Amino acid sequence: MKPYFTTAVILIICFSVPAAAQQVRSITLEEAIQIALDNNIEIELSRSNIDRSESQYRRQRAEFLPNLNANFGGTRTVGRQFDPAAVAFDDFTTNNLSAGISTNLVLFNGFRNINQLRSARLGMESAEERFQRTREVIIFEAAARYLDVLLANELLEINKENLDASRKQLEQVMAQVEVGMRPIVDQYSQESVVANNELSVIQSENILNLNKLRLSRLLQLDPLEEIDFVAPGIQEEEIVVKDYELREMISQALMNRRDYRASELEVQQARHELSISQAGRVPQLSLSASVSTAYRDQQRDPIQGTVIPFDDQFFDININRSVGFNVSVPIFNRWQTRNQIEQRRIDYRNAELRLEDFRQEVFLELQQAYNDYMGYAKELEATGKALIAAEKAYETEQERYNVGSATLIELTNANNEFIRASSNRIQAMYQFIFQEKVLDFFLGRLTEDIEIDAFSN
Repeated sequence: MKPYFTTAVILIICFSVPAAAQQVRSITLEEAIQIALDNNIEIELSRSNIDRSESQYRRQRAEFLPNLNANFGGTRTVGRQFDPAAVAFDDFTTNNLSAGISTNLVLFNGFRNINQLRSARLGMESAEERFQRTREVIIFEAAARYLDVLLANELLEINKENLDASRKQLEQVMAQVEVGMRPIVDQYSQESVVANNELSVIQSENILNLNKLRLSRLLQLDPLEEIDFVAPGIQEEEIVVKDYELREMISQALMNRRDYRASELEVQQARHELSISQAGRVPQLSLSASVSTAYRDQQRDPIQGTVIPFDDQFFDININRSVGFNVSVPIFNRWQTRNQIEQRRIDYRNAELRLEDFRQEVFLELQQAYNDYMGYAKELEATGKALIAAEKAYETEQERYNVGSATLIELTNANNEFIRASSNRIQAMYQFIFQEKVLDFFLGRLTEDIEIDAFSN
């Protein structure tokens, strides 16, 4: 590599690192959730489905109104025609104008229009429920990814503290070896411990970066942007195990879950679709009315034989008015109505089966989430006791090692147990906190105003 090229690379790195450091973006949990709600494509698709269903509802509501059509036309006829005045055929050019207004109103069609309106309204409500559930899913995923970042960051800090402690221990061992208080093998052993701790820090940093990348992808942020996801302090004394009753939770879920409500609405919609198809067997009654007029430049007065003026023809003598009704009785349409009824009946049955299957799924989800919650609560208690015991054991081994009554291996084992207990404790706390949000999600009461009770800034 050429010297000037190397110098340029070094200068670019030196000047770009401080610039990047000045552009670090801080994002809190609430901000992350709002960003996810603003940028997620699934939410936009769900919102589009709402717009579509609202348009369908407006269309079906307009079906109750009569239609109104206006027509206007003209023709020119050239050729031999009979001339009443001359009582003979002659070559003529005849110009005709016509205009009219007509309307038609369906009076009865087997309640098809009523069921179509009800089906469209249920579809609109179902789309709204699906949209709200999609929001809950995005909130849940954003909170889960955010807590993964916080947990990875906490574990990284534990490994960093352990590395600092092992390095200080290495300095102490080297000093003791230098004066002959410890054998050289202790120094080698401690150097190995420091190297392993450095590896743990590197692995923790990789896990943290991976979790940050996953969160940034969910939020659809620039993966190259330097982001600091704000980690509020965790207060152990504020972690409280709540009493939940499984039957009551199931009742709340069936009442609150947006997706379950949407499934119920889809069953009702399928029932109305069946009624719509059954209306094909019923006669249809409609009312019609029209007004029309015309002008012909060859229309003559039968007495005087003169061409009747435009105003007299178009606005008087050629005006026709009509009112009528029509009854359409279905007799045979190649069994299309029967087949359609069978298909809608199958759709209705399938919707009921999907609802029942979903109800069972809600039961299983809540039971699993409840069992996990109680299990994490027990882990929380067990890891708390284990951490206290491991910390006391490490302090004891440290004192014994300092006075020469314990070996470095014993001290290292005690330190490893303390680090393992600290890691288990922090993971148990985060898993317990997150499991509460899992319960809220399956209960259908998760909103963008999510709060992590054990966190405080």
